[in-house]
Amino acid sequence: MRIVQERFGEMEGKIITATTLINHRGMEVTSINYGCIITSILTPDQYGIKENIVLGFDSLEEYKKHSPYFGAVVGRFAGRIQGSSFTLDGVSYHLPRNNGQNHLHGGVKGFDKAIWDIEVVMGKQEAKVVYSYLSPDGEEGYPGNLHIKVIYTLSDRDELTISYEAVSDKNTLLNVTNHSYFNLSGNLKRDTLEHELTIKSDFFLELGEDLIPTGELLSVQGTTFDFRQGRKLQDGIQFQHPQNKLAGGYDHPFVLNEHNNREIELRDKESGRMLTIETDQPSVVLYSGSQLSSDYTIRGVQCRKYLGVCLETQGFPDNIHHPHLPSTILEAGKVYQSQTKYLFGLTEL
Repeated sequence: MRIVQERFGEMEGKIITATTLINHRGMEVTSINYGCIITSILTPDQYGIKENIVLGFDSLEEYKKHSPYFGAVVGRFAGRIQGSSFTLDGVSYHLPRNNGQNHLHGGVKGFDKAIWDIEVVMGKQEAKVVYSYLSPDGEEGYPGNLHIKVIYTLSDRDELTISYEAVSDKNTLLNVTNHSYFNLSGNLKRDTLEHELTIKSDFFLELGEDLIPTGELLSVQGTTFDFRQGRKLQDGIQFQHPQNKLAGGYDHPFVLNEHNNREIELRDKESGRMLTIETDQPSVVLYSGSQLSSDYTIRGVQCRKYLGVCLETQGFPDNIHHPHLPSTILEAGKVYQSQTKYLFGLTEL
């Protein structure tokens, strides 16, 4: 195992450091302490050619100017909160409106724009980078001083584990995820519409016109939302289920049937690459990149719709307004812990 660190830029008088974890098989994961952003993941295709499989930039300025949460940890609350407000313990909290009238991914300056403290830990069979941050009481409207850690661990099994730990001194909302956009073609050679996805899920959450969940669970049976046996992402654009039309593809939370048991698999037949995701979270938000803009380039490739796909393991968006959904309230003094594993490999030839 190796860890390489180098200067990525400077912001607010602080050095932004790029940390690369490298295992004995040559897989590399690079992240920066601005937003805990994963800037690149290098894995081999079926011919052994090592290429980057996530969307990201090579400069801090590009992230600040263009990034739609590329590779970042988002919070305090991943997803949308309707009306940018919620009531907790009889107190109403008002959050910044950064998505129409709604609140998205923690607000104007969420975790994705924070500068995190950084520590590296080297082991014989794994290497890790530990990011930590204090989100003060009232930041972006949320209650409680929240101490949070995000830990990226790369093993010699080509497995990247993202662990989250947090504690607050007041009851608060917490729903965090990593917002990486995957493209298994390698170096963005193709878009992701031909990628095949499998999700062990019988139900997904219906969205309203503003892409806020209505709270109603819809069956995937007989729809383009049925990924139980695997299907191409382009199906959601070609066949145009009313919910697909609404989102321009997919931007939906799926209820996971199982946990920590290969519940999500993404495959690219041409490159032979496969990504398997296991999580303890109740849902995964599938976002097919329908809102990606075409007014900038990503490492020389013109950005465009469907160039990357997000698989955001998390609690349900806006669940504070839907009590029948699993809660994301973190009680004061209780330790929040969550983990998602990403296993990179090749499909069976």
